[in-house]
Amino acid sequence: MPYADVGAGIRLFYTDDGGGERTPLLLVHGWGTDSHQWSWHIDALAARRRVIAVDLRGHGYSSVPESGNTPRMMAGDLDVLLGRLGIAPVVAVGHSMGAQVVSILAVEHPDRVRGLVTLDPGYGVTPDVARGFPQMLAGLRGEHPHAAAEQIDEWCTNAATPAVIRRWHKRRLYGMPPHVLAEAFEALFTGPGAIGLRPAGDDYLARRRCPVLSIWADPERASWEAGLLKDPASKVVCWEGSSHRLHEERPAEFVHLLEGWLRGLERRRPGGGAGATAAGPATV
Repeated sequence: MPYADVGAGIRLFYTDDGGGERTPLLLVHGWGTDSHQWSWHIDALAARRRVIAVDLRGHGYSSVPESGNTPRMMAGDLDVLLGRLGIAPVVAVGHSMGAQVVSILAVEHPDRVRGLVTLDPGYGVTPDVARGFPQMLAGLRGEHPHAAAEQIDEWCTNAATPAVIRRWHKRRLYGMPPHVLAEAFEALFTGPGAIGLRPAGDDYLARRRCPVLSIWADPERASWEAGLLKDPASKVVCWEGSSHRLHEERPAEFVHLLEGWLRGLERRRPGGGAGATAAGPATV
């Protein structure tokens, strides 16, 4: 059965595809969705390596606790899941909120993570954008939480977003428990210890010591993150003009970029290796 008990009454749904000796991938979805988000990518990725795609607590087919639906608790669940599965260190791929979750996993459980891939991450938000968050959170806790979530979701799309992707995410949002939407949103940005806003999360994110491939739609935020990355194999890419769901809009390009970066990572020798320099991460 594709379920794992990870403690405290939490059961995670996951799929396990592919195999081989290459570095396995852990795919982690964003806020208000589930592991079906990776349907555009799993077949291509699993042709070359083992791919685990998980529903975070409160999302999809996983358990829905009354509280604890936060990125830090979700990262703890993933630590237990990887231990249960006996998987060697993974490259953890996270979109939006999932990028926060895998970043916390890399900081708090570094032995689990060989590298990170963060897709238009749910961090690095500037104060001008954050001014609207209290009103958004109030809407999520109000009489019409799913309508409020849909309004927030409009920010995640633009003219580049196909209608099928808009509809797909709207349907999943309306299937979400409202308390999970509100609790997770608050923990991402405004709650105690949240790392989603600048400069509050900068020091924490700088503690990620593994290589990071980060793909952004916003060039300013891409440049900001490049300054936080430590490993010289890190790379920051900007797909300007894409929406927040850039990897769904450009799935083949994402898989191509990811596989190329993974090949370089797997060629590295322990302690730095081929291709590593002291110049820091590349920005494209």
